Amino acid sequence: MKVVFDTNVLVSALVFPGGRGEEALQRILEEKDELVLSKPILDELLGILGRKFSRDAEALSHVAVFLSELSLSVRPRQRLHVVKDEPDNRILECAITGHADVIVTGDRALLALREYRDVRIISLREYLDT
Repeated sequence: MKVVFDTNVLVSALVFPGGRGEEALQRILEEKDELVLSKPILDELLGILGRKFSRDAEALSHVAVFLSELSLSVRPRQRLHVVKDEPDNRILECAITGHADVIVTGDRALLALREYRDVRIISLREYLDT
């Protein structure tokens, strides 16, 4: 199954060991699912890790390489304006471009959509229960 994790799921996986985010990332590492990632999502993630979690340039570089090697990287060409929060639109763009099956998020606006262009939108808990 191809999945797109929103930025908060990725932050959780990388910053809070032993949590649900890490459990989700473990499914990718074990090749049970395939992570789809785009540069805008990676850029947002690295910005958050640097600003809010004081990660230095070397640590951010390691994260970028790790996720790039682990995921299918896509380059969305179409800009979407489906939800109010622009970074959430980048999640949708990545999922559509990468032909993802699922978006995993905790974002209420995305979860309210339930599905967008045949991509299911589910919570982290739902993802881990599948």
